[in-house]
Amino acid sequence: MAGKTRYVDLSVPIEESESEPMRPQVVHMDHAAGAQVMSAIFGIPAADLPGGLGWANDNITLVTHAGTHLDAPWHYAPTAGGDRAWTIEEVPLEWCFSDGVVLDFRSKPDGEAISADECAAELERIGYEVKPLDIVLIMTGTDKHWGSPDYINRGCGMTKESTMYFLDRGVKVMGIDAWGFDRPFVSITDEYKQTGDASIIWEAHYAGIETPYCHLEKLANLDLLPASGFRVACFPVKITGASAGWCRPVGIIEE
Repeated sequence: MAGKTRYVDLSVPIEESESEPMRPQVVHMDHAAGAQVMSAIFGIPAADLPGGLGWANDNITLVTHAGTHLDAPWHYAPTAGGDRAWTIEEVPLEWCFSDGVVLDFRSKPDGEAISADECAAELERIGYEVKPLDIVLIMTGTDKHWGSPDYINRGCGMTKESTMYFLDRGVKVMGIDAWGFDRPFVSITDEYKQTGDASIIWEAHYAGIETPYCHLEKLANLDLLPASGFRVACFPVKITGASAGWCRPVGIIEE
């Protein structure tokens, strides 16, 4: 008997959420308003449409980094690995559908850095060896704060060292269930004020200057996935010349 396939939605919605510093603006046009548009287009009375109603429609104004999205190498810098960095429509599709692995860092306090050694230890704990093109998902638990204005300041984050740990093993896509792949900006800013060390600024993103890669931000529901033994589909919307594309990543589990 064939097994069952289970699909896990790994995204947060595009909505006018307090968690979005650059908040999307969503305007919904209902069926009555749509009837007026159709009346003007087709030259018929709105009352002649079924129920006197037309199509629903929506108008959205938002940045490409709103909601769950995939960052392109172009977001980090104009070059990657010595070549021009790819924009989102140039990202290879084979990067966006592969085996997934979840690393659980929910016990780390907000603002802390995830080290390469901690990544290696977590992989050893779950008994998994990363291979090229695996999609590595970092679970911080921050998705449970979606909707809160403090969402942006929650969660731990990756560093250049921990990001390079996976890039050196052939990983091309990673992701995190927090606002950003690096530590929260407030934590980085506080540390910079204390140390003057500019190398900590956006360091996980800037790892892409050396090796091209993409990462997903604002993931959700990673706790509904097994540690491994599933696939991830995370194809971005195709936007010419863009630094990111909106995405509805899905975990695919064969049971």
